Amino acid sequence: MEPERLRRRAGSAFRLRGLMLRADALKYLTEALQSISEAELDNAIENVIDAVEKQRLSSNMIEQSMVEAAIQECSQAADETIENVFNIIGAFDIPRFIYNSERKKFLPLSMTSLPAPNLFGSARDKAELFRERYSVLQQRTHRHELFTPSPIVAHPDDSKSKFQGKFFLEDPTGVVQLDLSKAQFHSGLYTESCFVLAEGWYEDEVFHVKAFGFPPTEPSATTRAFYGNVNFFGGPSSASVKASAKLKQLEDENEDAMFVFVSDVWLDQAEVLEKLHTMFAGYSSAPPTCFFFCGNFSSAPYGKSQIQSLKGSLKALADIICEYPSIHKSSRFVFVPGPEDPGPGSVLPRPPLAENITEEFRQLVPFSVFTTNPCRIQYCTQEIIIFREDLVNKMCRNCIRSPSSNMDIPSHFVKTVLSQGHLTPLPLYISPVYWAYDYSLRVYPVPDMLIIADKYDPFTVTSSDCICINPGSFPRSGFSFKVFYPSNKTVEDSKLQGL
Repeated sequence: MEPERLRRRAGSAFRLRGLMLRADALKYLTEALQSISEAELDNAIENVIDAVEKQRLSSNMIEQSMVEAAIQECSQAADETIENVFNIIGAFDIPRFIYNSERKKFLPLSMTSLPAPNLFGSARDKAELFRERYSVLQQRTHRHELFTPSPIVAHPDDSKSKFQGKFFLEDPTGVVQLDLSKAQFHSGLYTESCFVLAEGWYEDEVFHVKAFGFPPTEPSATTRAFYGNVNFFGGPSSASVKASAKLKQLEDENEDAMFVFVSDVWLDQAEVLEKLHTMFAGYSSAPPTCFFFCGNFSSAPYGKSQIQSLKGSLKALADIICEYPSIHKSSRFVFVPGPEDPGPGSVLPRPPLAENITEEFRQLVPFSVFTTNPCRIQYCTQEIIIFREDLVNKMCRNCIRSPSSNMDIPSHFVKTVLSQGHLTPLPLYISPVYWAYDYSLRVYPVPDMLIIADKYDPFTVTSSDCICINPGSFPRSGFSFKVFYPSNKTVEDSKLQGL
């Protein structure tokens, strides 16, 4: 491209973001972008602007040194390849981004006035929790073609409805009482504390609802078209892995990659260990890339001997794995704790199983990771969220209108979670979270795959370019599990037959 045309294009892109390039900075940027093809130019410029905005800016005038630092960061991100093929990201390691309505972009926590998260959060953290959930959904809804001018996104105020027997709609501007007697509900599971779009009329200080709907979902590709290659997901890469052509090539070429998802792995049950024996025997000739085992890891998870019993059960599992050298050598094992596994209670996110419980297993099976619930998996360019919680029935029980018996519950459930952009769109007294870490339960941008490991019947539902699966409870479902092939994004229903 001609230097003058390139210069105008780069300068215009910076001005659209409220930034002005000094002459020497614009000249340096033009020279640096000279070798970029026209098809990739806009994306390259946006990456540079994103990197510039991460710096501490005292004004909107951009110096050459700032552009140099931004280009260096972009070059490092482009060089990240093989190290980023497979990463397990714990809930407490996920980056926090805050939406800035003035700049219309997400800023990392370090660029805001908010303090670093603390497990024992303050009252401000509780307020920010709902404000952040609201702002994420509001900015997403504002951009949707169906909503111009923008609607009110609000959520039922359960603090009032719980005690007065009435429902209220709340947003940052105030609270209004609802009349739901004539309300029609679009698809989804409408629980207290979820965010809704409400249509109706206001009369006698009451909002009479004609129809309820959820904020529209948005595929990841649409989100990234607005926010560039920001790495919302976490992991070692400084930019979103979605932008890596090298990782995409590795993903497509590795057709043998295979993930196995199993939930409720009751290691204290002899039949469960037998079935795992059978599973490993079947896979020994072609070991999966990774086994994802979700809790609960005991069928009777209470009593003073629970921890000692679990240590023994894990040792028994390790012994079985060691019987199959190909799997022991080639496969990874990731363990996600369940709601009744040993830990600090039912507050989310849950930390991993304690090291004193898992130490012997990790020594016998080196390629094993005990992580948080929820957790995130980055494989090449794919982003996967795993959440072990019995959530489907809990949400159905807490609907403000009971689901009808003929509803396709899995589809309504998936739509609700993706529309809400959150794993647990429930009141905090039903599903408590650490206030300052609520962002770690965010489902935005939408991942490539969402695993909700639930004791509900197994299902696979695709929505907004996201594959949502429930492997079901391994012992309760007749030893069902799910297998995922990342190269072609297919899910296989699997089951171990009885004797």
